Amino acid sequence: MGIVVTGATGHLGRLVIDELLEKVPADQVTAVVRTKEKAADLAERGVRIAVADYNVPETFDGLFSAGDKVLLISSSEMEKSRFAQHKVVVDAAKAAGVALLAYTGTAASLKASLADDHRATEQVILDSGVPYVLLGNYWYHENETEQLGQILAHGTVLRAAGEGRVASASRADYAAAAVAVLTGEGHENKTYELGGDEAWSLAEFAAEIGRQTGREIAYTPVPADALTGILTEAGVPGPVVAMLVGVDVSIEKGELAVLTGDLSRLIGRPTAPIADSIAAALKSLEG
Repeated sequence: MGIVVTGATGHLGRLVIDELLEKVPADQVTAVVRTKEKAADLAERGVRIAVADYNVPETFDGLFSAGDKVLLISSSEMEKSRFAQHKVVVDAAKAAGVALLAYTGTAASLKASLADDHRATEQVILDSGVPYVLLGNYWYHENETEQLGQILAHGTVLRAAGEGRVASASRADYAAAAVAVLTGEGHENKTYELGGDEAWSLAEFAAEIGRQTGREIAYTPVPADALTGILTEAGVPGPVVAMLVGVDVSIEKGELAVLTGDLSRLIGRPTAPIADSIAAALKSLEG
């Protein structure tokens, strides 16, 4: 029996692998990647490497073994059917008779179109009969802080989220939660709603950036249709525009502000605040 992580060279996947290697021997961990070369550093650490592609179903044939624990990290390819990609992994896990299939989805409360593929994936997992854990990852701090360069260039956070609040958490915290269910006991057939310990508003986000940089950063709320036009004129692909604006509308409605405490309980410590991720992002920009 081993632990298999899909999307292992992505942002979240690498953090999961790092966390796993602190808890289990490297030869018990398999990293599923599209390009072997990108995983060379993982191979050097003793991690097993398997090359497979969500878009090529046959590459998953025989990849899993009976008794494996598998983490399906959701696809980031917004222009494709992520559900179809995910189903390839679910079908392979069912055929192999894995001991556990954990999936990184999103908040049950999220109604934006971003959640559609997650809902469909969760249903096919439930229908599969495979022991599962559904990890409802609310929102990543990094979804916001990766925009800091643009925010600093314009001096404003331009969004369609009104006064809504977000209970986001860092990728590192979400990785720790995934590892907790992969290495712990008693998580089978459970659903966790994973958000940060505190919810923040975009006005507070802008103010924190200003506090850390010594610059005046404003939060400029705009209607959803106005943001759609702005992003479209900037050349952002249509599906991405719809996703971004849809999430903002959901934030305004409070769909990502529910405080459950599941994440801090799973990782055994308080979640990291958004201010820490802002500081890390600013340091990265300086470097």
